[in-house]
Amino acid sequence: MLIATDAVGGVWTYTIELARALALQGVKPVVAAMGPRPTDEQFAMAGNIAVIDTGLPLDWLAEHPREVRDAGHHLAQLADDTGADLVQLHSGAFACNVSFKQPVVVVQHSCVASWWDSVRGGCLPAQFEWRRDMIEGGLNGADAVVAPTAAFAEQISRIYNLSKPVAVVHNGRTAPPSPEGPQVETVLTVGRLWDEGKNVRTLDGAAALLATRFEAIGPLEQAHVGAVAVRHLIASGATSEQAIAEHLAARPIFASAALYEPFGLSVLEAALAGCPLVLSDIPTFRELWADAAVFVAATDAERFAAAIATLLNNPELRTAYGRAARTRAEEYAPATMATEMLQVYGGLLQGRRTAMQVASAA
Repeated sequence: MLIATDAVGGVWTYTIELARALALQGVKPVVAAMGPRPTDEQFAMAGNIAVIDTGLPLDWLAEHPREVRDAGHHLAQLADDTGADLVQLHSGAFACNVSFKQPVVVVQHSCVASWWDSVRGGCLPAQFEWRRDMIEGGLNGADAVVAPTAAFAEQISRIYNLSKPVAVVHNGRTAPPSPEGPQVETVLTVGRLWDEGKNVRTLDGAAALLATRFEAIGPLEQAHVGAVAVRHLIASGATSEQAIAEHLAARPIFASAALYEPFGLSVLEAALAGCPLVLSDIPTFRELWADAAVFVAATDAERFAAAIATLLNNPELRTAYGRAARTRAEEYAPATMATEMLQVYGGLLQGRRTAMQVASAA
């Protein structure tokens, strides 16, 4: 099968985890990387999984709908060239007015319209409407639509007036070894810090009220998108997956004040490392981490600081939340994700076989 992906953020990690798990179950995945070229580290992460660096534009960075349609047509041709039986897209935009010979599954990881709905609210600006329209057309034309959480499934069903149910398949991540050694008394956040939806400003305000080290790992700016300045967080900039894993292995308190998060792979990675979680009280996080994290109103810096201070001052409570987070995180395994996706694929392929049999008989 052909799996289109985005090398800019967590979608790449999701794709490689899924591809590896599918390969173990007899599927031959071919990954089509879109947007900026994957880094050497990302290629290394793929291992033996076949990766094609297409250089095709991402829908959220494209400047004109023609670019997105052309990218969709290229993906359709690539699916034929690779002999794919099925195609998985990471955005419905690439299926809008594009004819694929194979069944198409869209796993909608995020989008501008849902981001705006969660972060800004109100009517979508006119310059983004064509993106919304293309995703709506693609999602409604796809053979199946999948979302990483029920909360996000509800949101995109509402925004895009979907005529079909959205399957929910939680993302999966490989667990690191069990944590060893003493737990550090520091705080950490990881992600695309430039993204307004990550709401780093609230964490920066919380850091001003704390006496402990509060580190932020991730890029502070993205070309043509935005930038953020922090005054109290210790900003480390972008770094390698290995370096992030080493930070998480020390089990700092992990904080996210996100306003918008369709899933949140960085939170899952922190939980798998045994980090206690302090999270914004948004539907996605409640769905995934209920009873396994401390929840705070997303824009309340003082309460974030108070929740973090409570954990810092109570080692037993901090340890208990870290264990609860890891126990919950182990439910979100790549093998489980692959099995549930195979059920989606199997239904489409069986439907395609039945339709071909009916056509042949006619």
